[in-house]
Amino acid sequence: MDVREAVSRNFEDLGLVNTRGMFKKALRDRYAVPGYNFYNLEQVQGILYGCAESNSPVILQILRGNLDYANLACLMLMVKGAIRSIREKGSKIPVALNLDHGDSLEVCRRCIDWGFSSVMIDGSFLPYEENVRLTRSVVEYAHEYDVSVEGELGGIAGIEERVTPEEKFTKPSEAEDFISRTGVDSLAISIGTAHGAYKFKLEEGPPRLRFDILDEIRDRVGRFPLVLHGASSVPSRYVEMINAYGGSMVGTAGVREDQLQEAIRRGICKVNFDTDIKLIFTAVSRKFFAEHPGEYDPKKYLEIARNELKEYIKNKNKILFSAGKA
Repeated sequence: MDVREAVSRNFEDLGLVNTRGMFKKALRDRYAVPGYNFYNLEQVQGILYGCAESNSPVILQILRGNLDYANLACLMLMVKGAIRSIREKGSKIPVALNLDHGDSLEVCRRCIDWGFSSVMIDGSFLPYEENVRLTRSVVEYAHEYDVSVEGELGGIAGIEERVTPEEKFTKPSEAEDFISRTGVDSLAISIGTAHGAYKFKLEEGPPRLRFDILDEIRDRVGRFPLVLHGASSVPSRYVEMINAYGGSMVGTAGVREDQLQEAIRRGICKVNFDTDIKLIFTAVSRKFFAEHPGEYDPKKYLEIARNELKEYIKNKNKILFSAGKA
C-alpha cells in the first residue's frame, strides 16, 4: 500500500487549521502571525506554551532539510501531542503546521498527505516561468485538500544560498503577475532580510529594509498576505552567552525590531523566525554545561532552554502585535 493511502489528509484531525483565516484577520487588525521553526519536542513546546500564554495565533514550521531528520511519523504525533497539551490547559489559539522552503511538488505532496495544513514551495531558485509552473502545480494539489500554499519571489540571501545582486529583491510587477497566475494564498517577498546570524554587513551602517519595494508591491496586490523570511533579530545577549562559554560568533547582525514593526504596518502579515531559536538553545546549553560539568541528564538543560524560548516567544509576539489576537 502506498504510504499516502495509509495516512489521513485531514489536518483538522491533528488540531490544525490552514493559514487563510489567520491572514485575513491579521490584515484586518494590522498584526503579523509568527512563523516559528522547530527541530525537537522542547522547541515545539516552548513555542506553543509561549503563544498560548500570550494568546497569539501561531504557524509551526519545519524546514525541508529537516524532514528526514525529524521523521514525519514522529513529527506529526509530536505536533498533535503538543497541541493537545495546550488544549488541556484551556488554550484555543489557532495553530497551523507549515513546510518551510519546500523545493519540489513531491516533497509538498508528501507533507500534505501526512497532514500539514500549509506548505511553502520555494521556486525562487528557478527561472521565473519555471517558478510559476512549479508553484501552480503545488497549489492545484494542495487546494484539493484545503491546504494553503506560500510561494516565494526574489532571493532571500543567507548561508545556504547564493543570491546575485539582480535577484536580491522581489520585482513588484512580477509579484502581481505571480499571484494571479499561481493562485498562491501568500507570498514571501525579498526586501533586504537574510537567513542566518550574519544578515548584514555592519560596516555599512544600521540595517534597513527596502520599504519602497514593499509599498509598491502592496499598491499592486492590495490586501494580499505578504510574508517576511529571515527576520530573526539575533539578540546580542545570546551571542554574548555563546561566546562567553566557548563559542566564536563575530559580526552577527539581525533585523531590528522597529524595522519589523514598520514592515507590519505596511502590510506584512507573517514573519518567520529560525536563527533566534537555534541561538537560544545553543546559548543555554553552553552555559549549563560550563556551570554544571558533572551533569548528564538532558532534561536539566532542555527544560531551561524550553522556558527561555517560551519567554522569547511571548516577547516576540508583542513585537509582532499578535499577542492577544488569537
